[in-house]
Amino acid sequence: MSAPPPGAGSPAARLRHVYWLGGGSGAGKSTIARRLADRYGLRYYGTDEVMSDHAARSTAADSPRLAEFVAMDMDERWLLRSPETMLETFHWFRGEGFGHIVDDLLALPDTSGVIVEGFRLLPRLVAPLLADPSRAAWLLPTPEFRRLALDRRGDTWTIAGRTSAPPRALANLLERDRLFTDRLAGELRELGLAAVPVDGTVSEEVLADRVAALFRL
Repeated sequence: MSAPPPGAGSPAARLRHVYWLGGGSGAGKSTIARRLADRYGLRYYGTDEVMSDHAARSTAADSPRLAEFVAMDMDERWLLRSPETMLETFHWFRGEGFGHIVDDLLALPDTSGVIVEGFRLLPRLVAPLLADPSRAAWLLPTPEFRRLALDRRGDTWTIAGRTSAPPRALANLLERDRLFTDRLAGELRELGLAAVPVDGTVSEEVLADRVAALFRL
């Protein structure tokens, strides 16, 4: 029996059937990912849907920022800190719990393609897992599109409305998310990975087509 090729057991090789769709909040990641899953017969894995499970699987030792966040009340999270501090300390933005995503994906059968989506897919963490860079793309919404998307989904006040000053909390959240999207754009330029602007000028179907073309589906 011949020996397996070098790297055959590496995470990148074992995840070669995975398509990665990251991006800023409100960009339509789940919508596009589900469209592509339906269109091409892919398994869908949404990282937002497993956040509670991943938080439960985390410890203060491996996820200290998460532990700090859980201990805060809503005003401490969204009112009493600057958007810049929110960006730098938010646990998922720091990559905490990303290993749980990888573990979940490695546990899935590799007999069919998988599309994984969510803002937790940070370019610097995904890049080492790519056997083929064309298997990853990030949706980067403009601030105007993000706010419109929140309004349409009815999510505008879901978090901010639970603070003592909802308008200021919302402004902080929107600014934090703008900063996060800008950071994603910088990482993608540095790593040479695909960025897809989202500004509402094209339909969801066209956007799905663009991502499919990047994925070479």
